[in-house]
Order: sequence, then C-alpha cells, then structure tokens
Amino acid sequence: MAAAEAAVVSSSSLETDRALVPETAGTAAATAAPPATAAAAAVATAARTGSEARVSKAALATKLLSLSGVFAVHKPKGPTSAELLNRLKEKLLAEAGMPSPEWTKRKKQTLKIGHGGTLDSAARGVLVVGIGRGTKMLTSMLSGSKRYIAIGELGKATDTLDSTGKVTEEKPYDKITQEDIEGILQKFTGNIMQVPPLYSALKKDGQRLSTLMKRGEVVEAKPARPVTVYSLSLQKFQPPFFTLDVECGGGFYIRSLVSDIGKELSSCANVLELTRTKQGPFTLEEHALPEDKWTIDDIAQSLEHCSSLFPAELALKKSKPEESNEQVLSCEYITLSETKGEDDVIKTS
Repeated sequence: MAAAEAAVVSSSSLETDRALVPETAGTAAATAAPPATAAAAAVATAARTGSEARVSKAALATKLLSLSGVFAVHKPKGPTSAELLNRLKEKLLAEAGMPSPEWTKRKKQTLKIGHGGTLDSAARGVLVVGIGRGTKMLTSMLSGSKRYIAIGELGKATDTLDSTGKVTEEKPYDKITQEDIEGILQKFTGNIMQVPPLYSALKKDGQRLSTLMKRGEVVEAKPARPVTVYSLSLQKFQPPFFTLDVECGGGFYIRSLVSDIGKELSSCANVLELTRTKQGPFTLEEHALPEDKWTIDDIAQSLEHCSSLFPAELALKKSKPEESNEQVLSCEYITLSETKGEDDVIKTS
C-alpha cells in the first residue's frame, strides 16, 4: 500500500511539474524522445566502441609487425625453449588480434620471431629472442659468452646427466672435500676438450640424439670437441651438493662439466639445478622480461633499451614505416640447426 501511494505521489509530482511548464509541440516531442534517443545513443556508442577497438587492434598489429631487434625473456623451469617461444608468440598474436578476418584479404607479411641458445626444460634463466630482422642477429648470440649458476649433486650419475634422467650409477662421495673440488677446477678452465651429452640437440642423420635415445635406439657418443671456459669457481659446498659459477663460450655443456667433475673426483655427479644468468650482453636481473611483461609495448621498450648493448656494426637500422593497410600476419616455423650444443640452436617462427 505504501509503495502504491509512493508511486502515486511520485507520479503526481511529475504531473505537477509538467503542469508548471506550458507544453508545446516541441516540449512534447522532447518528452517522448528520451527512450528512442537513449537506444540510438547506445547503438551509436556500441558501434563507436567496436570501431575504436578494431582501430586499436589494427594499430597494435601494425606495431607488432614493425618490431625489430633482440631482447631477452625469463624462461622458467618446465617448458622447453621452443614451447616458451610459442607461448610468447601466441600472447603477442592474441594482443594484436591477429590473424583476423579483416586482415585475410590483404597483403601477407610474415612475423619472424626466434630464440638463440636453447635452455634445457629443467633449466631457467635468460633466453635471448630475436624479432623481425633481429632474428638475423641471433647467430652473434651463439659466439658470445654465457654465464650459469649450476648446482651439482655428487654420488649419482644419470643417463641425461641431470636430475630428470634415470640413475645409472651411484658412488661414495663422503671423503670429498671443498679443497678437492677447488683443486681440480683449473683442469676445466680455458680452452679444453669436451664430450657432449648423448641427450642433446646435436643431430645424427637429421634427428636429435635426444630423440633417438628416447626411442631406445643405440647412439654413439659424439667425439670430444674444443670449448672455452672463461671462469669457473666453487660458490658453495654442502655435501652432496656443490654450486658452481661458470662463464663459458658457445657449444659448452654444463651437464658434461658437472659429470666430468664427478669422475675426476673418483665419484660421479649430475646437475640438480641450472640457471643461466647471462647470455652475451643480456643479464637475468636487468634485461630478462618475466611473462607478465610479454606485451607489445613492453617488448618495444625493451628493444629500445637493449639496442645500446650491441656494437655499432651489429645495430639494426630502423625499419621504414610499414603500410598498415597492406599487412597481414602469416606465421611459419623455421628451424636453423647448427653443429653446436643444445645451448646453441637458433629457432625462428
């Protein structure tokens, strides 16, 4: 009852207000117009919003296609380097709304993106990425130095030389001292010969050794090859674990190093944890973008910041402005295999 009365009062008040204002044809039309006008305005706003969204996506797509250079991302433990690259690519495509129906009738342009220097799935750290013409600079990343923090475990050997593999041998380690480890590190410093692991990205008859091993096929070890270790130091020793700080050149395997150290100590060892803290001029703390920073704008800023890290002869010239009305994304996957270690494979897509 109160509600009905309130409604009546409200209606009456409205009628009273209207009575105070002489009603003209124009006023009547204005009074009747709001519902239709509001609906039309809503439609117009929705259309404008949709149009602005399309323009925004088109602008982002154009910006994505114009990116060119080299930057770094932070690879976590778990995914392979290739899987992480695909995740990065998918996030960028989704942000730019590409490919989309609006673009399919236009001239195709390929977005190139790749990484230089593979990290094992169990490893984390700096992964250098090239985008656009920056993919051509990735080869220079292979010749630069890399730095790792590796935690080794004495007393256990595995078929993969790290903690992900099956234990193939166990030996005592209780008599090994910190001085023993420090005393042999010099043997693994400088220009040395190293036998790469069987589980690696090195290939036989066009197939990775690791793939052949997983199939149960017999694989012969690759011959020892020259590698360079610029610095090697023991950071911590808490048996059975020891932590190494290693700076090395391309083609070097940390897993082989840890395994060889175990053998040199009359025991055995495998890699428990591995972190790449530096690759070329890129460092984990300063340059590697975490996944929440994998956006077109953040990568553009990173490219600008990282451009100063390279010598003049490697610096990329700025691309000419692209004609945004004539571009469409076309994804393709290209693998450039080299006769180097798994830390030295370039992949572009």
